[in-house]
Amino acid sequence: MDILKTIMTVLATVVTVVSAGHALLSKRDPKAAIGWIVVCFLIPFGGPLLYYLFGINRVRTRARKLQRRSESLHAVEAKSMRKRKAGPFADAGSQSEHPELVNISDRVTDRPLVGGNLIEVLHNGEQAYPAMLSAIDHARKTVFLATYIFETNDTGRSFINALDRATRRGVDVRVIVDGFSDMLHLPRASRLLKKRGITFAKFLPPQLIPPSVTINLRNHRKILVADGVIAFTGGMNIGDSYLAEQHENSKRVVDFHFRLKGPVVKQIEEVFIEDWGFLTGVYGGSAPGEAARQGPAACRVITEGPNEDLDKLVMILTGAVSAARTSVIIMTPYFLPPRGLLAALQAAALRGLQITIILPAKNDSLLAHWATRNLLWEVLERGVRVYYQPPPFVHSKLVIIDNHYLHIGSANIDPRSLRLNFELAVEIFDRPLAQTLTAHVESAIQRSQPVTLQELDSRSLPVRVRDSLAWLLSPYL
Repeated sequence: MDILKTIMTVLATVVTVVSAGHALLSKRDPKAAIGWIVVCFLIPFGGPLLYYLFGINRVRTRARKLQRRSESLHAVEAKSMRKRKAGPFADAGSQSEHPELVNISDRVTDRPLVGGNLIEVLHNGEQAYPAMLSAIDHARKTVFLATYIFETNDTGRSFINALDRATRRGVDVRVIVDGFSDMLHLPRASRLLKKRGITFAKFLPPQLIPPSVTINLRNHRKILVADGVIAFTGGMNIGDSYLAEQHENSKRVVDFHFRLKGPVVKQIEEVFIEDWGFLTGVYGGSAPGEAARQGPAACRVITEGPNEDLDKLVMILTGAVSAARTSVIIMTPYFLPPRGLLAALQAAALRGLQITIILPAKNDSLLAHWATRNLLWEVLERGVRVYYQPPPFVHSKLVIIDNHYLHIGSANIDPRSLRLNFELAVEIFDRPLAQTLTAHVESAIQRSQPVTLQELDSRSLPVRVRDSLAWLLSPYL
């Protein structure tokens, strides 16, 4: 018995030291490293098991293996396309009012800024879904769709029907559904797609054999590309909840989506093809030809994720805020920025810029809402304007700088989006579009409630404790 106890003690010690050492050497965030080291030492066997299941980033290793394995012509061409300047659109940013913003993304990403794009704002599912379904129905060569949440209510089934029709026309249809979110809606979208014979892949689904419980590594990108000439992206998932004009639905969500035409569509398509290759090992399938110039916007795709793209979006946003000259507007459902971005916002406010943050008063994540309440004083005391939009829940994501430079896409300003999820953003230089969206923001502010330091200071002690505890959990929300 004593021998068995000794063996178990030695084994627990070895496993704990190895797990804690791996966290120490591999984690880039000191808070995450300390957290996992403490868990490993405090919970014998259980701590190292939790770290093995949830703490190890297997995505980067798998991505590298698949990239080495892929010898396809498309993979080579896609990389060379991103590294070269895109023909006549190569100097799209040279005349920009903000050349420093162009330079930041040039250095951080491997994609060129391309001109000649048209960006259209689509409000809620009432505008976005008919446009997306029309694009699928008119596609003749390819339809690529990726979404985080794919509900199987009336809206979801209308998309499945359209994808089925496209497949029957001989269109190359591919769908990426997030493996974890797919489990949350019954019947599962993947099951309905399989029944119809629609080609799909699940993004890192949890499974027992071989064991894989990658709950924290999710594909949060929203992509639809048809024939390589029209694309849709933004914050909207697929489901009835985004039909915001259905006032009888207490869970309705307000959100933006965007229709893009022009050369940037190819960059969005490449992101989908790389994701598809990551999941299936099969690259290629891009619609032939280049998208023609459609409008005045200069654009670039920015990818973010726990692979080689880690921290790209944070660096670009921090640099953009630091380079701002007059104003910064952030509309986001979740505001838990990393310290560097928070410091850049504070410094911009101290420089005399007008910094505005618009958040939802009603949030679908109470923990995230409480955690945000715990840090808002840090920006308010520097003169940042903060507003809460009234219900329903506003899921819109938008950054506008100097009424000229914008970020749209799927990323929130929180640790999950900026460190754990795979995200897609599009940076845009387009003053008319910025003015249109700024007008929308100002209209939202008129309906919103300003947040004040006095309000935060008047919170009761139990509420302060609650908010502080939620803030401590914020790296894991």
